[in-house]
Amino acid sequence: MTTLAIVDAGADAEAWHSLHLDTVANRIQSDPLVGLSESEAKTRLEVSGPNVIKAIRAEPLWRVFVDLIREPLMLLLLGIGILYSIWGELRDALTIVAIVVLMVGAEVFNDYRANRTIAGLSKIAEPTTRVLREGREEEVVASTVVPGDVLVLSAGRRVAADARLIAAFGLAIDESALTGESVPVDKDPAAVLAAAASLADRANMVYVGTLPTRGRGIAMAVQTAGRTELGRIVRATAEVEEPETPLQKSIHELSGWMVWPALAVSVVVPLLGVVLTHQPLQRMILTGLALVFAMIPEELPLIVTMILAIGCYRLAKRGALIKRMAAAETLGDVSVIVTDKTGTLTEGRLSLSVVEPTSARSHLLQLGMLTIPAESAAAGVPSDPFDLAFFDASTLEGIDVSRRSHDSQLVNEFPFENIRKRMSVVRRTGASYLVIVRGAPESVLAQCDLDENARRKISIRATEIAEKGLRLLAVAEKTVASNPVDVSQAESSLTFVGLAAFLDPPRVEVPSAIDACLRAGIRVLMVTGDHPDTARAIAAKVNIPAREVITGPELDRMTDDKLAEALSRSPVMARCTPVDKQRIVRVLESGGELVAVTGDGVNDAPALALAHVGVAMGKRGTDVAREAADVVLADDNFASVEHAVEEGRVIHANLKKGVRFYLAFKLALTGATLIPVLLLLPVAFAPIQIILTELFMDLGASASFVAEPPEVGLMTGRPRDPRARFMDRSMLTSIVGAAFGLSVAVIASYVLAWHAGVGAATAQTMAFVTLLIGTALLAINLRSDQEPVLKLALTSNVPLLLWSTAIIAFALLAVVLPSAHSLFKTVALNGWQWSLVILLAAAGTSWIEARKLLRSRLHDTGSRVSLELEG
Repeated sequence: MTTLAIVDAGADAEAWHSLHLDTVANRIQSDPLVGLSESEAKTRLEVSGPNVIKAIRAEPLWRVFVDLIREPLMLLLLGIGILYSIWGELRDALTIVAIVVLMVGAEVFNDYRANRTIAGLSKIAEPTTRVLREGREEEVVASTVVPGDVLVLSAGRRVAADARLIAAFGLAIDESALTGESVPVDKDPAAVLAAAASLADRANMVYVGTLPTRGRGIAMAVQTAGRTELGRIVRATAEVEEPETPLQKSIHELSGWMVWPALAVSVVVPLLGVVLTHQPLQRMILTGLALVFAMIPEELPLIVTMILAIGCYRLAKRGALIKRMAAAETLGDVSVIVTDKTGTLTEGRLSLSVVEPTSARSHLLQLGMLTIPAESAAAGVPSDPFDLAFFDASTLEGIDVSRRSHDSQLVNEFPFENIRKRMSVVRRTGASYLVIVRGAPESVLAQCDLDENARRKISIRATEIAEKGLRLLAVAEKTVASNPVDVSQAESSLTFVGLAAFLDPPRVEVPSAIDACLRAGIRVLMVTGDHPDTARAIAAKVNIPAREVITGPELDRMTDDKLAEALSRSPVMARCTPVDKQRIVRVLESGGELVAVTGDGVNDAPALALAHVGVAMGKRGTDVAREAADVVLADDNFASVEHAVEEGRVIHANLKKGVRFYLAFKLALTGATLIPVLLLLPVAFAPIQIILTELFMDLGASASFVAEPPEVGLMTGRPRDPRARFMDRSMLTSIVGAAFGLSVAVIASYVLAWHAGVGAATAQTMAFVTLLIGTALLAINLRSDQEPVLKLALTSNVPLLLWSTAIIAFALLAVVLPSAHSLFKTVALNGWQWSLVILLAAAGTSWIEARKLLRSRLHDTGSRVSLELEG
């Protein structure tokens, strides 16, 4: 076979785990005992390329910038800025340009973040590894590993390529970041598996990025670079297009809804002003530009950004760090949370849960500590999860094994092997030798001196414990006069000590957090690579109703429709691969669900990137998971997801309030500008007054809604339908009603003043002041959808209170101070004019409060009648 053919064979989606080792060696053309020669390795490297995982080439940032600038709304805003710099003030033109740059910069940054996600995936492999070259063991740079290289595996050093095992000596590998399996997997090079075997069940394979925790092994590299399992995850993550969030959809809706009316009004008002009322042409052009500036929602991204930024700050104080601000709002609409198990719902470390019989607990713990391998004992803190569980349990119970360990010298140890499914140590205790054996119950029991009845009872009890999702070890011992010469002599005629059952315990705060999600109408699905029994047991402990558990192989046989049906009845999936998890998310999203995914491993990255909201664990999470996610939980606390959802709902509610006020003001300004012209009167405002209201009023008030506290019952209702329009009927009705009241008040003030013969300057001043005061009162009335203002604490929203006070103070100063008259085109008002302005401003907005009071009283009356009937 030529070198090119060898590399091509390595590039195929070959089921290497289903082939005998000699077949693998023949296909890859490498000697399992000698490895490759230096020249052959160099030749293969030239053909296969470096063993570096590469992402799909990203679009250059400059091209992203240009594409965004070419959008119609961006071009329109830039054009207005240029024209306004000619006809008006440079400051206003610079404001428009700054807004455009801010919007485009945010999108370019998102693209940069996506590129960093892929870069994070490429940093998993160790920089160096050990291989056999011409029969000699050498240290080489991991990027030079090629198909056919024979890898030398040892505890603590990550695997540099996907490889078929040649030999293994007590080898166990932590594959949790790739498969979700919480416990290191024991490897068996002799196994030949079915081609359909799942990733977690391939005992004869090792994969790039995984970590050996004990033992050693030799394996032949069969896949490198982007052809590895990790490489497939990289491609899957790179190819995922983030779904458009409800917030982004809302902004697009609002932009499209506002642009054409804004253009129409900006043209119609100047034309009518020139034709009907013979206003100066230049002043009408400036008025038209001011109206476009005021009506096009160029501040909307700023309002959204400010509301989201403050929400993100509050989330950060509760342990949730937001990487993409739109995700903070999207969290409030989440209808399904897809979570992994290990390290997210659970603590991510084994804990000794049960000892049978309980009377043997202390003795069993001492023996368990004495079985810790020499290299782990030398490290101080064991790396193997079972060793660490024995260590933690002994420390917790105050068992001092150091003295006994000192008195019993370790003279021999026989590492764990898949064939035996047990390990043993031999310790000298004075003139005799203590043999301690631990391993799978059926394996250890077979070596114990027990009658059949006792053996059967222990086996039944072991099965009962295992069915609860616990992992079992049996411990046995014997004392002999001489050091056993081999493993068969050591592990025979044993005395059974007991069973030790281990569990990766759920976090204490998780059950209540899941209950809160369920009350809020949010489904929680657990997707794990772990065993179905373990998944079922953990689900029961954290209050996820596991009526049935769907496994990865079962999922593979389902159509998308069948899978959607299965997901609706069962929230627990086990033995799932990264591809399975990604497919689950895609099927949920296709069904109209808004999905949040939590995870911490490499295997979670594609699903995190695909989800509407990806939530990564900050402490235990891999760099890959954190880079792919939108939200990072600094405390690894699942309860923070619940807090984040609650905050997301607050953000969404306040965003709607802010946008409702923003658009109501713009619509009121349009009506107050257009109607007087249709009545053959001059425009009610000077251009500078329109600009002032735009720069000072709607932006400040809209942003102040971020401080509005949550309304009652926020987390007891179902999440908002993600398919529902942001600008729904109730929103439009509220906007039109609020705008109608305010515009009628301003028009009435202007028309009454005009017909009273007070002059154009006074009439415009009265209209301007009515607009200012009425807008302040409107913002206060729109604080709550349901609750009357009188029931809300005056200081519960300090920013809005301060803004309203500032607006009224500004209106007063603009009229009272002579120095402000020329600047703001205002004049002084007398007593009756002030009385009319205040009366109309209050009347134009107080009807909203009256409606809420009436609705509140009707609700209270209805509730009282219901209670009386029930009584």
